[in-house]
This record gives sequence, C-alpha cells and structure tokens, in this order.
Amino acid sequence: MERRAEFSRWKAQCLRKADLSRKGSVDEDVAELVQLLNGREQFFTTSSCAGRILLLDANINGFEVQKQNCCWLLVTHKPCVKDDVIAVLKKANGDATLKFEPLILHVQCRELQDAQILHSVAIDSGFRNSGITVGKRGKTMLAVRSTHGLEVPLSHKGKLMVTEEYIDFLLEIANQKMEENKKRIERFYNCLQHALERESITDLNPKEKIIKKSNSYSHKKKRNREKADGKCVTEDNDKELENDDDPGVNVTIFPEDY
Repeated sequence: MERRAEFSRWKAQCLRKADLSRKGSVDEDVAELVQLLNGREQFFTTSSCAGRILLLDANINGFEVQKQNCCWLLVTHKPCVKDDVIAVLKKANGDATLKFEPLILHVQCRELQDAQILHSVAIDSGFRNSGITVGKRGKTMLAVRSTHGLEVPLSHKGKLMVTEEYIDFLLEIANQKMEENKKRIERFYNCLQHALERESITDLNPKEKIIKKSNSYSHKKKRNREKADGKCVTEDNDKELENDDDPGVNVTIFPEDY
C-alpha cells in the first residue's frame, strides 16, 4: 500500500508540471494514447514525441548530430515536401542533416507486472526496441521505441552535397516512415485498449489470473505470439511485423539511480 501511495504522489506531481518541450503540448497523433495511459491508475507518461521530420544545422560530432548545440531549421510532425527543405537549407552554414525520428514514449509504471504488459503490447505493435528500466528507488520505467529512423547529411560547411532529386527521394522515404509510424501508434492504442480490458476482467476474476514466470520476459529473438500478454496481432499485420527490419526483443532491466 505504501508503494502505491508513493506512486500516486509521483503521478500527481508529474502531471501537474508544465510541458517543457519545444512545442509545449502533447503531439496530436499521440494525444489519445497519452490520455489513455494517464487515465489508468497504474501508468503515467513522463515524455512523448509522436514522430517527426527534422532538418538540423550543426557541426557533427563523430557520426552523431548533437541536437542540444545546433540550429533547428525545420521540424514537422506531418509529411514534408522538397520545397520546404530547399528553402530552409539556404540558411544552413554548417552541416545540415535530415532526420526522421519515430515515436518515443516514456511511461512510469506502478509495478513491474504493469510494465511487462505494456512492453508486450509495444512489441506486438511494432515498437521492437522498447525496454524496461527498474531504478534503485523502485521506479519502473518503460521506453517505447522503434528503429525505423532515418539520418542523412545534406550539406557540409554550408555547401549542399546532394542533388535536389536526391532530397526528393529522401523525403519520399521519410514520409513513408512517418506513415508507417502512425499505423504503429494506432495499432499500439488499439492493442493497449484490448490488453487493459483483459486485465480488468482478470482483476474481477482472480481465479482466472495466470501468474507469469519472470523468465517469460527474458531476452528472445523470436517470441511466441500466441501466448503474448496483451496480444493484438491480426493476420495481416503479423506478416508485416515478421518482415520488419527491426531487431528481436531486447528488454533491459537494470538498476539506475533516479
């Protein structure tokens, strides 16, 4: 009971805080999902981004763009066209990089079992880079992530290094990834609703409750879809997920100081 009370305090404090993101509000494409999670007593979201196309201008540190020390030339959560990119590229004086970043969602969970249910739903929905972190103070966090991102340099020291035709090609790929990302978010929302309904029924009927062994969430490349908790995979999207280039399940549970 003490732990549940502490979780409730954490949730109330988090949801009272101002949104410190650049946009200052939850992205439209993920708003319903965030509302669904925050409406359940065992979850609350700490950060979210529905997915976006970015054009950043900065000096590249090794092979990675440091977003903290760069100029954001363009950011959109909608499909992007070549003319938009070409127009802002004229302002670049460093190394401009085009990126697509898929959904990322951080959810604090009351119990490890709650995180496992949510993790299973995320994996079945296509977010196969999701993972669980358990902190020293008992905070259980789930990060919902995918790997179908894109990052391509376009200019160096202000000089455009690619053709407009190639930029058009890259945006076609980025827009396709954006569309796929939206489908996965919708699938995640529907599967989560289904999983939470099942959990509610189970809570009302304790005799039907199945206690899962901890090793059912060990590292596996291939999961048994028929026994997955929170299962919501149709025949059509099952084939789609099998052909996905994302890696297998990788759940990380390790102590971290929060």
